[in-house]
Amino acid sequence: MTETVLDVVAAALLLGGSLLAFIAGLGIVRFPDLLSRMHAATKPQVLGLMLLMTGLGIELRNFTAGVTLLLVVAFQLVTGPISAHMLSRAAYRTGKVDSSTLLVDELTEDLARAAKLDELDRLELERRTAAARGED
Repeated sequence: MTETVLDVVAAALLLGGSLLAFIAGLGIVRFPDLLSRMHAATKPQVLGLMLLMTGLGIELRNFTAGVTLLLVVAFQLVTGPISAHMLSRAAYRTGKVDSSTLLVDELTEDLARAAKLDELDRLELERRTAAARGED
């Protein structure tokens, strides 16, 4: 009886994970812009992988396999959102994102502030270099 219940739970988790992975793939194909596609690629995909690995762990009923599957989920949770963030930021900086479609655009302000700070740092370095040479 317990085996049957575990098999049904594992099957439900595997089907749910497969459905979320399918939805992620569908979103990548159907969404119009890069940022929407990145969102579709990371959000349901990570949850889908978690469901798949949990279902597989229940189905296998093996401690070693369970630890391995847990590591797979942990690495995906760490690397997936970070890589999506970095790719989106790089796409924004290289002009691949249409900023007119954004509701909130904090990155433009941050980049402008960073450019100002870089310019101030450059001017300060030039001033110190000139003072060290005795040009002041």
